[in-house]
Amino acid sequence: LLRASAATAAAGVLAAGSSPVGATPRTPAAPLARPTTPAAALKELAAGNRRWRTLRQRHPHEAVAVRNSLVSGQAPFALILGCIDSRVPPELVFDQGLGDLMTVRSAGEVLDEAVLGSIAYGVLELGIPLVVVLGHQSCGAVAAAVHAEETGEHLPTHIQYVADQIRPAIDHAHHGPARVDATVSAQVRLVRNRLAREADLAAQVAAGKLAVVGARYELNTQLVHRID
Repeated sequence: LLRASAATAAAGVLAAGSSPVGATPRTPAAPLARPTTPAAALKELAAGNRRWRTLRQRHPHEAVAVRNSLVSGQAPFALILGCIDSRVPPELVFDQGLGDLMTVRSAGEVLDEAVLGSIAYGVLELGIPLVVVLGHQSCGAVAAAVHAEETGEHLPTHIQYVADQIRPAIDHAHHGPARVDATVSAQVRLVRNRLAREADLAAQVAAGKLAVVGARYELNTQLVHRID
């Protein structure tokens, strides 16, 4: 179902299923046009990324009326788990505005309890119908993890934690820069699969209320594309 939907999303960005979980709070004072299904959310992200890479950004939902409406609540239509890299801000990459996206960022999209809790809050409490794990070309965290494994070098304490979490995704079928590049995609798959196995999220996926997908941002083309 996800692959079939992806075929209809512009530039092959993403894809998915049905309606979101009802939860609190879901209704801003002034209604905004929000996607309410995984498929609709993916379509909107694809359209936004197309605007971004063709330099036709709209910078939507920034007006004073929107800011005021969001004081009383939020209804983001997608949650993006991305890297901390300063070149990949989700709101810009997908040309979205205030209240549109919930963003969680950690180096290399690494999961810990705080990240998992943040994602669970977005899905279970706000009824977000789409979670996107967004990796990117030339990820420094992935490069550090690959370097540490290859050389045996011990990184500074907290950076070593990140490298250790990425280590299972290291792609040993490649060498040099190709290994880093392949590991970026492998890390997205690893994190996406782990999230999809989380009991609460898996129940929402099984009910057609949530899609958890992997994607990758290419710095040289600004394209976001699906990672299967």
